[in-house]
Amino acid sequence: MTSTGPLAGVRVLEFAGLGPVPHACMVLADLGAQVLRVDRPGAVDEAPPGPVDRGRTTVVLDLARPDEVAATLRLTTAADVLVEGFRPGVMERRGLGPEICLERNPRLVYARMTGWGQDGPFAPRVGHDINYLGLTGALAAMGYPDRNPLPPLNLVGDYGGGSMLLLVGILAALLERTVSGRGQVVDAAMVDGVTSLLALTYGLLGAGSWHLERGSNLLDGAAPFYTTYVCADGGYVAVGALEERFWLSLLDVLGLDEDHLPPRHDRAAWPQLRARLAGVFATRDRDDWAELFAGVDACVTPVLTLAETVAHPQLGGRGSVTASSGMPAPGVAPRFSRTPGAAGPPGQIPADPARALTAWGLGEEEARALLAGRA
Repeated sequence: MTSTGPLAGVRVLEFAGLGPVPHACMVLADLGAQVLRVDRPGAVDEAPPGPVDRGRTTVVLDLARPDEVAATLRLTTAADVLVEGFRPGVMERRGLGPEICLERNPRLVYARMTGWGQDGPFAPRVGHDINYLGLTGALAAMGYPDRNPLPPLNLVGDYGGGSMLLLVGILAALLERTVSGRGQVVDAAMVDGVTSLLALTYGLLGAGSWHLERGSNLLDGAAPFYTTYVCADGGYVAVGALEERFWLSLLDVLGLDEDHLPPRHDRAAWPQLRARLAGVFATRDRDDWAELFAGVDACVTPVLTLAETVAHPQLGGRGSVTASSGMPAPGVAPRFSRTPGAAGPPGQIPADPARALTAWGLGEEEARALLAGRA
């Protein structure tokens, strides 16, 4: 597939994994990069490909076999970027560590994605999104005060602090390479990325404006003007009326008089104020409120389910969410005026995997011998 995206011509060698690595490589493929995924035998049969797997070709190579490791090493010489998400030391033990790869291809951007980083006492430990959030302090700040901390799906560790930081590192290294002509290692860790995302929260804490108690702060759902409310039909609306003018617009639609309400910046009065707003929102259905607030600058929107997003005139109409095989899927982001990206088909093993390998520099005879007898 010929790409017109801004990364057209960039070759990415992806070592299949979970969480941030496939998401980052989805974005690279959406933006035009040619991505070749190396997967282990049997892995491609474990789950059908989804949106996060789109836009690249998969080849199966057994990295426990020396001949297949040697072939993989030759693939790195044709790559601009290598992306791996194994625990520290795994790639080195396979003979595919950054030192040997950069020796063979000095222009290679070798991008490493881990939870804890390449060093430190936690580096060799396993973990998932919830563990990285727990250690960074982010998880302790999420949820209601009388309940356990609530993980925000896997959006903050895996994707916000993980794949997004990884992508910034890859693109920065590619940009620097245009000056130096040399590649380098990008060490992206989810704990580093989540900590970076907490910059504002750390600032508020240092200024004495952030309380460590969960559910007691301006942006954690405690404030009655920055939270969600249940509606008559069981749906929800999201209210983000932080600024005074938005707050006044909110009250106007709700039919409430500010002079007869507790002061909104008095934290002690927040439960009472929230109860007043909750009583009004409970009188109408979610979509009724959405219609009433549609032309009002009050920062009030319906809380949609994932299944509803593609039909929404903003998300579906703009293409932020698209329909893929009858199911909602993310569109391409960000967008470019001259070199638009495109969402490719779900990743899969090609009918002729040897051809995929020869396109990356392996000889045809060698590629076919390598894959002989492989399903």
